[in-house]
Amino acid sequence: MEASEGVIVCVGDIHGYADKLSNLWHNLEAYLGLPTFVVSTFIFLGDYCDRGPETRKVLDFLTSLPPSYPSQHHIFLCGNHDFAFAAFLHLLPPLSSSEFSFQSTWEEFIHGQGREGWWSGPGYETMHVQGRRWAGNMQERFNVKKGTEYQGSIYDAGPTFSSYGLPHGDPGLNDAVPPAHKNFLRNLAWIYEQDNLDEAKYGFRKLIAVHAGLEKSKSIEEQINLLYGKDVRLPRVEPFSGRKNVWETPNELVEQGVLIVSGHHGVLHTEQLRLIIDEGGGLPHLPIAAMILPSRTVIRDTDDPSTYSRMAKDTVVHPEVLVHADL
Repeated sequence: MEASEGVIVCVGDIHGYADKLSNLWHNLEAYLGLPTFVVSTFIFLGDYCDRGPETRKVLDFLTSLPPSYPSQHHIFLCGNHDFAFAAFLHLLPPLSSSEFSFQSTWEEFIHGQGREGWWSGPGYETMHVQGRRWAGNMQERFNVKKGTEYQGSIYDAGPTFSSYGLPHGDPGLNDAVPPAHKNFLRNLAWIYEQDNLDEAKYGFRKLIAVHAGLEKSKSIEEQINLLYGKDVRLPRVEPFSGRKNVWETPNELVEQGVLIVSGHHGVLHTEQLRLIIDEGGGLPHLPIAAMILPSRTVIRDTDDPSTYSRMAKDTVVHPEVLVHADL
């Protein structure tokens, strides 16, 4: 009997929905069949926390996968929400220069400090700006862009605190988050590349996975080096947080037959060399989705057809009017 050949599965943003994640995982196993499922590559596209109620359970689930499925290959990418969560916990990679201070990251966002109610508790002096914003307290209660109430901060981090049994902004979160979760956040990949793919089979020669995308206007080499180097000096990492500027596959990569796959944008968008997989966008009534390559089959956490009709109305949005643009 021949050994099963694995596939590549790209999993969209999870945002604290543990039940959806569990259902999606079971649906993937049922669709692929166990022999293929247990030897496949799973690329999680980032944003595991915030908005949904069960970040702690999501991280429990994800950290259990490598020991539970040792023949699978798991890639856990860092999203902008995960970066900010890690920043609050002082888990970002160590600085390359003793002369650099995270206070230098504050200036770019200082105009929003009052509106966002930046966190100013113990240790804020040595915190990256995104950590302060993540645990801040929005002065406006209603998010006009999303049509929902803010949940604590501009990142909707309140449910993440709650999942660890704490009120939003509680400095005790650093003690409440277990070591396994801290190691997970600390070790998230900023980029993943898979080379030497069969173009006749996959439709591309190489895959690059990054949470939001790569900018067309900047050097691809410099961006990739920044991501592998985990340069935390930047106030905002565009490949995690960009919108229109990272939507398209840069021409240089198109000419090389490179696919870019990401989440982040609150849509399912497919082109030959660009995939965006984030149907849920962290909204409670929308599904978490995954795409199987090379078939480009979409698997969701639910088979409820009414969900799909709402999804089509709520998440198919032109990139110029995408929500969450201020993160």
